Amino acid sequence: MSTLLKNGNVFTPNGFKKTNILISNSKVSLISTLDDTSFDNSIDCNGLYIVPGFADVHVHFREPGFFYKESIATGSLAAARGGYTQVCTMPNVNPAPADLKSLDVQLEIIKNDSVVHITPYATITSRGDGRSTLSKMADMADYVVGYSDDGKGVQTGELMEEAMIMAKSLDKIIVAHCEDESLLDGGYIHKGIYAENHNHKGISSESEWVQVARDVELAKKTGCKYHVCHISTKETVDIIRRAKAENVDVTCETAPHYLILCDEDLKEEGRFKMNPPLRSKEDRAELIKGIQDGTIDMIATDHAPHSQDEKSRGLQKSPFGIVGLETAFSLLYTHLVKKDIISLEKLIELMCINPRKRFPLTGSLYIENDTPADITVLDLSKKYKIDSKNFLSKGKTTPFDGEYVIGDILYTFVDGNMVYDYKNLPNYQK
Repeated sequence: MSTLLKNGNVFTPNGFKKTNILISNSKVSLISTLDDTSFDNSIDCNGLYIVPGFADVHVHFREPGFFYKESIATGSLAAARGGYTQVCTMPNVNPAPADLKSLDVQLEIIKNDSVVHITPYATITSRGDGRSTLSKMADMADYVVGYSDDGKGVQTGELMEEAMIMAKSLDKIIVAHCEDESLLDGGYIHKGIYAENHNHKGISSESEWVQVARDVELAKKTGCKYHVCHISTKETVDIIRRAKAENVDVTCETAPHYLILCDEDLKEEGRFKMNPPLRSKEDRAELIKGIQDGTIDMIATDHAPHSQDEKSRGLQKSPFGIVGLETAFSLLYTHLVKKDIISLEKLIELMCINPRKRFPLTGSLYIENDTPADITVLDLSKKYKIDSKNFLSKGKTTPFDGEYVIGDILYTFVDGNMVYDYKNLPNYQK
């Protein structure tokens, strides 16, 4: 089966170029003229933009163990809807992938159910709790993208150093959720204006950045590749900026909600609760500077679905986590590109290029001859209203529900197969 994408604006190593793409045998060919070109299907992409499929290094698909929140099948459909062709699943599932037998459970589900490329993380510790002994890291090295206890910070420097030494010996990356539990004090939103005015317990910025500072020094000492998850504070941005200036092998991500919202936007609803929490407007401003100057390498969604019942319990009692795969590009294009904060090319760098430079992922940095046919077709003029009822994810909780955005995904191809077609969405808006 071959598909021709006609007259699209294609993201090449030399920037966007108007040309035709032939997808055949899981590969891409750029064709300037259609003479003697044979194909089975064609799509008119005039006015549309064609980019490498997005890559998200931080998602929670909840399977095995928590199928009622999300599954590999529904999570991967949500990823395809959002233009993602590669995602990396965090290991807070049951059984946690702390040894090869447990990891195999997840790998088998991925093989059978996913419509996108999924590479999982294994845990750092044997219980994924940031405190127990190391997992069977060496046994799993060939099957995972790296090691993380996401949801928990590694609580002692000694344990993190031990993990980094092992990861270094395996040429793998440590991916850290940085949170010092001794500084949490029962908090569940940012320790800032909203918490103070509404009598909520706050999570200090220090609980994040003190572990980042510790780990940067350990990465410098061990030479381990180190990546920081979902950074949210101005202090973290500064620590990572200085570490990079010292040539420490560190990268980091932030998430769309930290770039768009702050704690002043909070409402008394579970859809505004995630970890790290929405921080101050000063933190948000520094995160934006971080993506502009390259301190922040990539944007990941931290897609973390829960059931509607769980998220209906308000800020204090609902679990941490929101969904984001299906809205990330539209939100970032609307709030960052359309407002001239960053260029479209910079957004593609943050969502496509840099994740693949840092992690061993499928897909390509640019679209050119003989690259994998993992591609996404965008309509940058389409305006629509975010409606969580139409999400393909089981999770429906987003702080952006009801917001109008510009820019949408029309088609997603994985290995040359169309895994998302906007016309198949229920109630799709032309």
